[in-house]
Amino acid sequence: MACFTAPLVEAMVVKAVEVHEAKKEKEAESKRSVLGKEEQIPFSRKLKWLNGMLVGGSALLAFEHVWHGEIVPWFPFLTAMADPVDAAAMLQEIAAVGVSMAVLITGVWGIMCKTADAIVKRPDIQTVKRSV
Repeated sequence: MACFTAPLVEAMVVKAVEVHEAKKEKEAESKRSVLGKEEQIPFSRKLKWLNGMLVGGSALLAFEHVWHGEIVPWFPFLTAMADPVDAAAMLQEIAAVGVSMAVLITGVWGIMCKTADAIVKRPDIQTVKRSV
């Protein structure tokens, strides 16, 4: 019914944190010298990945709900909001399904970030061939 709203709310929070983190990284980069810089993926870019995953998944789910007639272009927009009994079921679905989807997406993102960090930190193949 409205399970896509939980990841969408998380995406809004992540976007706010991403903007703050990007601003903080830009200030730190201007203070840091180029010589001491190590290769790594900025946290703001990783947050952008998470935001894309959350918004993309929510958009697909919202489209699926429109396709099935659960979201309509007139007030109250969600068909479940018309009846109080259906509204309670909708809130329960958001709490159970929506939150679990948001947690799963965030977990996959965490694994993705760990993998990306491992790839960035591994030695270059050309450097390894020269040392042999």
